[in-house]
Amino acid sequence: MSTIIIPSNPNDRQAIKAAMKELSGSYARSEGEREFVREALKDLEDKVGIKAKYLRKMSKIYHKQNILELTAEMEDLEGLYEAIK
Repeated sequence: MSTIIIPSNPNDRQAIKAAMKELSGSYARSEGEREFVREALKDLEDKVGIKAKYLRKMSKIYHKQNILELTAEMEDLEGLYEAIK
């Protein structure tokens, strides 16, 4: 069984509280960014008629710049699938 040791040192308590405030702010920013992405993809879907799920995948590929890696991976998967069907 794990036990949490509650710090008695006021400096440690203050450090924990300050970190919690910073982390909470980070979570709020992350949530805001996720909401922005959802809305931007939905707006683009409505505008261009491509489903948001494809636009989301494309945005991740664009961000990571890894289309060649993904293409090679899909070729490998296709080969594996063909070998077992």
